[in-house]
Amino acid sequence: MKKYMYALTVTLVVLSGLVFASREVKKEPAKTVAPKPLTDAEKRAARKAWEATPAGRQFKKWEASPAGQKVYAGAAKIRKSINDYTDMEAVVTSLSLPPGSLLGFGVMVNIDGVEYILRFDDDPQQLRRLQVNDKIMIKSHGVSCAPKYAYPIISGEHVERDGTIMYQHLPRKGGC
Repeated sequence: MKKYMYALTVTLVVLSGLVFASREVKKEPAKTVAPKPLTDAEKRAARKAWEATPAGRQFKKWEASPAGQKVYAGAAKIRKSINDYTDMEAVVTSLSLPPGSLLGFGVMVNIDGVEYILRFDDDPQQLRRLQVNDKIMIKSHGVSCAPKYAYPIISGEHVERDGTIMYQHLPRKGGC
């Protein structure tokens, strides 16, 4: 009887192994529908709708104000260096951002007589050694403006002091 049960169990294990081994697993990739890019007409309509909201009206009012014009003029002054990703010489004027800012870590810098906020995506410890009046070289791909701040905001991607790299933005993870 023991031999019979043993033979039956072994046969069952072998047959089930063959069944699972020959079974073809069919996994279809999840078909996610990518949103279609908006047409120019749809973008204009969405912008018009946003401009009709209280936030949109307040933003347009800020853009037309002297403070908004000053911020846009400062951003335009460095636009060529931003687009070409070339060095910009800056002098550190403050080691802290304006009160109430929600930009994370950053410093205030002066480039050609205009004050800018230099912000970083992370908290680079090397930049904690900066002092007021230090001359640094900055490279960036982006400058932005916000009504909350009286200064253009430069995204810090590359910072050098005395020819040594103090900060280099890490490349994005993932992607194709």
